[in-house]
Amino acid sequence: MTKPAAKGKPLNAAKPDQRTRTLKALAELCAREPRFALALEACGHVHDRRRPADLANLCRIIVEQQVSVAAAATIWGRVEALLVPFTAENILAHDEAALLGCGLSRPKLRYLREIAAAVAGGGLDLGSLAALEDAEVFARLTAVKGIGRWTAEIFLLFALDRTDIWPAHDVALQEAARRLFNMRKRPDVKKMDKIAARWKPHRGVAARLLWRYYSVSKQQPVTP
Repeated sequence: MTKPAAKGKPLNAAKPDQRTRTLKALAELCAREPRFALALEACGHVHDRRRPADLANLCRIIVEQQVSVAAAATIWGRVEALLVPFTAENILAHDEAALLGCGLSRPKLRYLREIAAAVAGGGLDLGSLAALEDAEVFARLTAVKGIGRWTAEIFLLFALDRTDIWPAHDVALQEAARRLFNMRKRPDVKKMDKIAARWKPHRGVAARLLWRYYSVSKQQPVTP
């Protein structure tokens, strides 16, 4: 996948506490790394892409993987319309052919059902995650088949509003870093993790800025 498909609201539409925290983090990031100031100037704002920390949004993240934003939105719209109400039990009980007819691949359908089974069986309690530390949330999510590092990180970042999550596997994030920092080639996961280490504890805010920069930037690198 490239970037979160939800069309986010501008930062000024976020709740005051979240907006203040994000603005403070952006100021600190720009002070540490001048190119972030250039990116913020180019973007104008970053989006508030928070989502509810529920089953539907966890499944939506799975659907959005490795497809275009437009395709993800179309497929998810069909899935959401089919599964009313959107419950674990309904996912498990629904006809496979109908779900595949929404545009889901067989692996993604299998992952959705693995998640639904974990939720229905009590192995994954989504309601308890907000009270846990990042590492524990990550461990509980990735214990479910079909939920990898990227899925868990996106859920932590956008559903649980954790501010130091860094989805280094994200292709759009890698490309944004390449453009902003004038790299010859797209950085791999190891390099992404290394360069972001100095942005703690605001790596999640850095990721949101870079995603926004990715959507507005051209192929040419920013010139100081």
